Amino acid sequence: MRRLPFYIVDVFAEHKYTGNQLAVFREAGTLSDDEMQHIAQEMHFSETTFIVSDRPRNGGFDVRIFTPAEEIPFAGHPTLGTAHIINTYILQRTTDQIILNLKVGQIPVTCQTDGYSWMQQMKPVFGHQHDPEMIAGILNINPSELDERFPIQEVSTGLPFFIVPLKTITALKKVKINKDKYFSFIANTAAKAILVFCPETHNPDNHISVRVFTDYYGVPEDPATGSANGCLAGYLVKYRYFGKDSINIRSEQGYEINRPSLLLLRAEQHGNDINIFVGGKSIVVAQGEFI
Repeated sequence: MRRLPFYIVDVFAEHKYTGNQLAVFREAGTLSDDEMQHIAQEMHFSETTFIVSDRPRNGGFDVRIFTPAEEIPFAGHPTLGTAHIINTYILQRTTDQIILNLKVGQIPVTCQTDGYSWMQQMKPVFGHQHDPEMIAGILNINPSELDERFPIQEVSTGLPFFIVPLKTITALKKVKINKDKYFSFIANTAAKAILVFCPETHNPDNHISVRVFTDYYGVPEDPATGSANGCLAGYLVKYRYFGKDSINIRSEQGYEINRPSLLLLRAEQHGNDINIFVGGKSIVVAQGEFI
């Protein structure tokens, strides 16, 4: 394998060594699927991305996303972090918009000069709702700690997640996945990862606190999950969690695993459609070559 330039980026980070780590590889068009998967296993971040070519195709840059376990069609922090690398190191300028050609389709990303970027996600698809007692058993919490005003539901904006509302941050901190029950449950569901959230926060400047569990993808808990938070944004609007058909909020994640992260969520309902935007800051912390 020839030398491959790569970068390590902290995404949804307010400063270095926070947020979600991402490895981005350039000039990856000669790599096989197996080679990409092995590199993702070697990096062992939540996701690793591969920019197939420094040249755009059909108006966008071809990008593939791998977890340590498998390739996935879409993920949030890899989308923003990869767009930041394209802007900074390939285009070497800040453009109004970059399009990433992902397995899920073309995803536009708006980049700002301050390091913040916004991606527009696909329209949310609301799937099956699930039994609270069964989900409580998977999370190792009491069913009374679930917020019964809102459903437990599968939601997808390209990658499906279970959205689980909790009442308090105490309940959020208590969650510990029962892996036997978890893997038995997801054997017959479209969603494989679980997002739990509550309206109490670690940082009083934020509006909701989130945890995301992704054992199926080889990462027990993810520090910042743009795809899951996009699903959550659609859910919050659909069920009027804040009492209105639009949101513009700050979502915190990763505090329980010492990687505090900040995700900015905007969503608004127009007729039957919900438009979703997820934003955050990307910070490059290292670069080098794979040999």
